Amino acid sequence: MRIGELAARTGVSVRALRYYEEQGLLTSERSPSGQRQYADTAVDRVLWIQCLYAAGLSSKILREFLPCTYTGVATPDTIDRLTVERDRINAQMADLATTRDRLDAVIAAASGTVGCEVNCIPQSA
Repeated sequence: MRIGELAARTGVSVRALRYYEEQGLLTSERSPSGQRQYADTAVDRVLWIQCLYAAGLSSKILREFLPCTYTGVATPDTIDRLTVERDRINAQMADLATTRDRLDAVIAAASGTVGCEVNCIPQSA
């Protein structure tokens, strides 16, 4: 399929698809007229790339990680890097949960459902 069709089928811009190729995350063949041609499997790959980007992984980590999603084999270094990224995401989730809880307290105080003693100052560890 051509790049426009891949973009339409995945909801990803043509510009992003070209970027994925520049980063070595996606490959295409060239037609005799020079147009990019993608295999049908490119749809799943692009959706997976989008998912991993949404998880906060960088292009560099994706380049290392994507091959093992197809072979089922990852190097110990790749596993270590993914573990670090998972731990980073978990820390971000905990920070967001704390922020959400503080916001809930501010909303409750502002709406008069609780007293005005809202602790918005982070507690030092």
